[in-house]
Amino acid sequence: MSRDGARVALSYSTPDVENVPNGRTDGLLADSRFMFKIDQLAYLRIIAGEDRSLGALAIRSLLLPAGFIYALAMRFRNLAYDLKWLKVQSLEVPVISVGNVTLGGTGKTPLVAWLARFFRGHNIRVTIISRGYGAAESSRNDEARTLERLLPDVPHLQNPDRLAAAEVAIRELATQVIILDDAFQHRRIARDLDIVLIDALSPFGFGHVFPRGLLREPVAGIRRAKVVILSRADLVDELTRRRLRDEVLRIHPQAQWAEVCHVPTCLVAANGEETALETLRGQPVAAFCGIGNPEGFRQTLLRLNYDLVDFRIFPDHHPYTREDLEELTRWLERIKAQVAICTEKDLVKIGLDQLGQIPLWALRVEIEFLSGREVLEAQLRPIVERILATPDPLFSA
Repeated sequence: MSRDGARVALSYSTPDVENVPNGRTDGLLADSRFMFKIDQLAYLRIIAGEDRSLGALAIRSLLLPAGFIYALAMRFRNLAYDLKWLKVQSLEVPVISVGNVTLGGTGKTPLVAWLARFFRGHNIRVTIISRGYGAAESSRNDEARTLERLLPDVPHLQNPDRLAAAEVAIRELATQVIILDDAFQHRRIARDLDIVLIDALSPFGFGHVFPRGLLREPVAGIRRAKVVILSRADLVDELTRRRLRDEVLRIHPQAQWAEVCHVPTCLVAANGEETALETLRGQPVAAFCGIGNPEGFRQTLLRLNYDLVDFRIFPDHHPYTREDLEELTRWLERIKAQVAICTEKDLVKIGLDQLGQIPLWALRVEIEFLSGREVLEAQLRPIVERILATPDPLFSA
């Protein structure tokens, strides 16, 4: 892996903590995003305990009390919601939340797309709502633009005030069901179904709450979920999958369990052209990404048997500048790559079919259930029946 490509500003979004007991805010700290001008890989090695140097030990010691305070605040906030000290707003339509308990990517976007297609398959109008992490002012982030390409008939509203966005979806779009993307910690809106994803490659955030680890809240928060889905389950062995399932059921015995993998379906270009995955085999390929779990993307490329000559990492939701693209072009020329590959979330921000003279493709992935699809559909079926039994607002004026 390219070390110079790994030296980036590590950026992780904090979980939603709206309406905390000491006053409404977008985060526990003054800023809702934490920026570390350090090597991303070095930071992860430190919090994972892989770096055993004295300096790393000192950093872990400094991060531990900050994580303790953060965990305490999240416990108090969750208790305030559980005891109804903080108000939860019920909506007129069913709400499904997709989220996780760790920072970084767990593969929520493909699952959100699967859920939207499930409801559209029943002729139900669905709206996706997210906060819009990483979006420039008056713009939408990479996840929204990716979902727009995948689901052109599904509106996606982005607003830090998800409740206001939900009201717009109901009043102006006549939506019949709302999918809250990345909203497990957002508790202002009542939901009919909470789905939590756990990444098989990094399931419990190194056992600590941020910044000592990558947990957004203490892992006991999983108990709020009805369905827990192990994502990227194909990247670990069966023994690991059983161990993770047993650990989740120890924490939350009533959890419904499913396992999914992210299956590459094709390569797409910025102009919409698609080509088969086999097209690039046998060519020197370089890859880069700015997503929450770059290792999952790299493992997927290796499993496709691509000749991966180098791999660069940018921060999650990275806004690619002209300087970035020029540097990427020089990098590709220097390592003599014939093709460049990124994720669709990167491609929608770059908007180019090639970097210099080198073709640029994005890997399109979809969810495939390894087990538990019937478990999830059993939770969704009553929601579908409730919607279909309710007079359609478009035809009941």
